[in-house]
Amino acid sequence: MAHVLYLLRHGETEWSATGRHTGRTDIPLTGAGREQARAAATTLAALRGDAAPALVLTSPRRRALHTAELAGLRVTETTEDLAEWDYGEYEGITTADIRRTVPGWTVWTHPSPGGEGPEQVADRADRVLDRVAATLPEGDVVLVGHGHFGRVLVARWLGLPPGAGVHFGLAPASVSALGHERGRPQLRHLNVPPPFRTQPSRRGQP
Repeated sequence: MAHVLYLLRHGETEWSATGRHTGRTDIPLTGAGREQARAAATTLAALRGDAAPALVLTSPRRRALHTAELAGLRVTETTEDLAEWDYGEYEGITTADIRRTVPGWTVWTHPSPGGEGPEQVADRADRVLDRVAATLPEGDVVLVGHGHFGRVLVARWLGLPPGAGVHFGLAPASVSALGHERGRPQLRHLNVPPPFRTQPSRRGQP
């Protein structure tokens, strides 16, 4: 049976709940985010069963590491290649605030001064996917990371340019599954939400 790559986005933080761009800033999960992360264990089990993954990689940010822990994952390794998009001067700022000075700004189409552009993020995503490809023959792989970067990963898995990530939503603590059909990359599940009991303050997709 072909093995599958699973993406788990971290649970809600105060900044994700209010749409503030959160790249380098290392902030914790909210109470709702912790509940989402625990519930994500149920989502993962429903999608892939209880066999141990061959590899669990996480971003080094504590919101990702804590999500992995609460979801019952044993982390193999952390890597900066899985860190969120570096928003540079736009760190901690909402899209609405940025558009007051840069009309029509999006992370997909405009520069982030002092931060990364889509091609730089794609380079990191491709390095991660090279590592995934080398491991998938041994078993499933789980990546625990972030929203914008995860959307670029989905795009690159499908052979699309990084800007195509705009078409894929990833809510806090959602799980996505990427596989193959007859050797062709396939999106099997996208943005499967955790079955949490307490609603988060908002979805928080900047």
